[in-house]
Amino acid sequence: MHFSLMDPRFIITVVVVVMIVGIIVGVYLERRKKHSLALRNQFGTEYNRAVIVHGTEQKAEAKLADRATRVEKLNIRELAPTERARFLAEWQAVQSRFVDHPKGAVTEADELVTALLVARGYPVAEFDQRAADLSVDHPLVMENYRSAHAVVVRPGGVQATTEELRAAMIHYRSIFDELVQVQVLTEQKSVA
Repeated sequence: MHFSLMDPRFIITVVVVVMIVGIIVGVYLERRKKHSLALRNQFGTEYNRAVIVHGTEQKAEAKLADRATRVEKLNIRELAPTERARFLAEWQAVQSRFVDHPKGAVTEADELVTALLVARGYPVAEFDQRAADLSVDHPLVMENYRSAHAVVVRPGGVQATTEELRAAMIHYRSIFDELVQVQVLTEQKSVA
């Protein structure tokens, strides 16, 4: 069978193929848009940070999706009531030392948050990996976590001001509260 360019069957075939390709492209773009929106909603400001770090939305979304896949494979768990009580008592002790030894207390707060992450099932890792893992389920406190940690590991012996240490302690408190009280937050979300 031979088609000529003016043959109605050829024109109809081309129109149908173009429509099918258009529909496929439209469906693909809609799915990408929904996927992007889902990642933006899940990661919040962490999404914007990933775009800046990785250069494009597509690269950032791939990295964020990889994070989520990695964290799904981890055995993240709630704290037992005795563990929760122990961590709360340790936090009170660290917080009470802030007045007399602010730098030491902030360092202890960093160590306590790390211990809390390990107790919850996050792997022992470098800070960047811990932060990436944590961002999957706790994106709202990630800026606080990064800011506080930056004060603790400030390079070159540059001393943090009392105000910077106070802010770091407040930031550690926000991530600590988020991690130690997850069960309560989860129950509230399921009721709502």
